[in-house]
Amino acid sequence: MNQARFVVAALIGLFCCAASVHSQGEAVWGYQCVNDRCVKTAISEPSFPRDKAISLPACRLFCGSGAGLLWPQPSGELQVGNDLAHIDPDRVRFEWDEKLHPLVSLWETNRDRFRKQLKTRAQGNALKSGGKAVRIKLNVEDDSLALNYKTDESYKLTVGDGTDGELTATITAKTFFGARHGLETLSQFVLYDNIRNELQMVAAANVSDAPAFPHRGLALDTSRNYIDPESLRRTIDGMALVKLNVFHWHITDSQSFPLVIKSRPTLHTYGAYGRRNVYTADDVAQLVRYALERGIRVIPELDAPAHVGEGWERLGVTACFNYQPWENYCVEPPCGQLDPTRDAVYDILEDVYREMNAMFNRSDVFHMGGDEVSIRCWNATDGIRRWMNGQEWGLQEADFMKLWNYFQTEALNRLDKTLPADDKQRPIIMWTSKLTESPYLEQYLDKDRYIIQVWTTGNDSKVSNLLEKGYRLIMSNYDALYLDCGFAGWVTDGSNWCAPYIGWQKVYNNDLLAIGGPYAQQILGGEAALWTEQSDSHTLDNRLWPRLSAHAERLWSNPRSGWQMAESRMLLHRERLIMEGIAANSIQPKWCLQNEGSCPIGGDGGRS
Repeated sequence: MNQARFVVAALIGLFCCAASVHSQGEAVWGYQCVNDRCVKTAISEPSFPRDKAISLPACRLFCGSGAGLLWPQPSGELQVGNDLAHIDPDRVRFEWDEKLHPLVSLWETNRDRFRKQLKTRAQGNALKSGGKAVRIKLNVEDDSLALNYKTDESYKLTVGDGTDGELTATITAKTFFGARHGLETLSQFVLYDNIRNELQMVAAANVSDAPAFPHRGLALDTSRNYIDPESLRRTIDGMALVKLNVFHWHITDSQSFPLVIKSRPTLHTYGAYGRRNVYTADDVAQLVRYALERGIRVIPELDAPAHVGEGWERLGVTACFNYQPWENYCVEPPCGQLDPTRDAVYDILEDVYREMNAMFNRSDVFHMGGDEVSIRCWNATDGIRRWMNGQEWGLQEADFMKLWNYFQTEALNRLDKTLPADDKQRPIIMWTSKLTESPYLEQYLDKDRYIIQVWTTGNDSKVSNLLEKGYRLIMSNYDALYLDCGFAGWVTDGSNWCAPYIGWQKVYNNDLLAIGGPYAQQILGGEAALWTEQSDSHTLDNRLWPRLSAHAERLWSNPRSGWQMAESRMLLHRERLIMEGIAANSIQPKWCLQNEGSCPIGGDGGRS
């Protein structure tokens, strides 16, 4: 790296997490780029004069590829110039095509969010007056707000000198979603100089970027413990920062039913933990809009026929609710499954589906769950056995799979009744289960209609079987993407079932191309999952972050290098999350942040 480049950038100050600053004076540490690593160096005359010293984030930006401040790293062309410019956050103005009416309110929200992000960089410090104005031009070709597996989320970002001494950033994209991602990247090219109390922006850059996978998400359970709407919004803010685009809402389960269904009020009245622990239709609609503004679609899940209990039990349509000993009938208490032989089940489901479709009006995918159905539960119910005998069925596994298919077929018919005429083939997602194994898979699940979400291990032979049969997959393999693993057992005196704890490094290295092999094109992407038996609104952030960021870069950039090459960026990115009000977990002593490459075993930061 050319040392002259750093002379140009010498006036750049410290980021939130840069070198130590003397409490009563100037910074005493600076950084030098040595062999593509930022080396902490004491500022002293004449060996390292102050006018040659630069901060850690500036060093990370200029020392290497230019991606040092970006998360996720771009997948395409990235060129960053040699300079940073002092900018005035009060003189940032936006330009967009007013003729694209559906986008205007979205851009107004993103304009305000961008300005807030810039001021957040200052961490409450009074900024020095002056600085360049910034003009941001948003060129979007299509005003469609459909976010699906065919949506073009690519963008191009160019930063350079404009007229009258201002900086101009031009973002060009096919869709709103791509342009919004470009704006997110631009915000990460801004850092705070706490020596001069200035905001600095990259003065010249070219970025060409697009995601590797169209499905980049988080599956969040809000039934085991209630998650308040404010925490859900904060989670969506974090997802937007790292360009995740799917919030899969596992909204109900056997422990509680917090969703208000007006036509079936018994469900939430008896099923919610309390009167305030509910989500109304307005709550859902507001969250769906909030997510859309941040480039995220919300996919609802109504898990059935298992994982139902509280609320449902009052309607008289469940089997084995809260049976004991519970371990004989389900995987965690309380047990509960729908009784497929009761006609009332399908009338209730139709009402629930209708209201959910109205609430989640922008989702073109529905998740029907299908997780962990217990044959022992159904077989322990006299009415179910009598019904099966009346059909001249047996009571073997294949017969209960036939019963499950009976339920799935009837439930899907009721869901389809609630859909618009032009949407009768809406894709359905289901978890891997006995039903997604051969021979039942081929008998009962149409590969053109069903997408299978995998929760088993990435090297499970069931995955290759699904791919070979032509099914599209979403990967949530628990050995890398279950973020609740490794905590204390809550029904035992040891660790929970999927221990050990999964670090961000393992999340980062979860290579979906390697899992898919020759069928990798059938993998739509992945979702990290947080099941909340041991999480709630108070612990949510540090369960998710920054591990969810590692997942995001894997799905956006699909890097060919491992976590070691990303570590220095991850440490800076974690500090940005904190700055944005997200209580991301600490992953190393801050000394490691300030002494790049010194902590990983081998001491070379992954460089050879």
